[in-house]
Amino acid sequence: MDQLVCKNLKLGYENITLTEDLSFSVEKGDYLCIVGENGAGKSTLMRTLLRLQKPLAGTIEYMDDLNAAKIGYLPQQTIVQKDFPASVFEVVLSGCQNSLGLHLFYSKADRKRAMDNMKRLGISDLAKWCYRDLSGGQQQRVLLARALCATEKMLLLDEPVSGLDPKVTLEMYELIEKLNDEGITVIMISHDIACSVRYAKHVLHIGNDFFFGTVDDYRTSAAGRKYLEEGHHHHG
Repeated sequence: MDQLVCKNLKLGYENITLTEDLSFSVEKGDYLCIVGENGAGKSTLMRTLLRLQKPLAGTIEYMDDLNAAKIGYLPQQTIVQKDFPASVFEVVLSGCQNSLGLHLFYSKADRKRAMDNMKRLGISDLAKWCYRDLSGGQQQRVLLARALCATEKMLLLDEPVSGLDPKVTLEMYELIEKLNDEGITVIMISHDIACSVRYAKHVLHIGNDFFFGTVDDYRTSAAGRKYLEEGHHHHG
């Protein structure tokens, strides 16, 4: 069943078009990897799916009782976030904000949800820690738990392993795969094409080359061959 259908999207800003005529769909339980050159509009696409930015043209349809507010989002790590002067529990709990509506206080259910998601990601023991004292991998788990507080349906992850060492990177990929196995739809931007296609089900390649389809078809497509080959050359 489709959760998200994008038709003929044109993305960018008033006078700059980053990408156009973008059509793809995401099914419930899918794992879509978005790849492409820098500046191709990958992050802009995510912001557009979250309704933080309007498409210049085209349509986005949400189904399966999904809407932009029910999508969990893990943005690119920024310096600002790294310095967040809050406890891990507070950061995770803040993911419940979408459900707050007009209430200004978190409910018991919100608190339980935050605890459950911390347990799910193995960070319960960090609850009282200050977020900024954590390692990069721990911080990403906290932000992932926060995103899970917003959704049981779909996660948007923008370069979730950026800046993490190989061991932690692998753990992160395995964690995301586990969540996907549990039925959560994953849409992930990745610059490491070779690694990400190992886990994904579908690939959306935007930029100079366009491709949308299964991972297996991507491997044999012109774009896929070009970039997967390239990947082997660059990573020594």
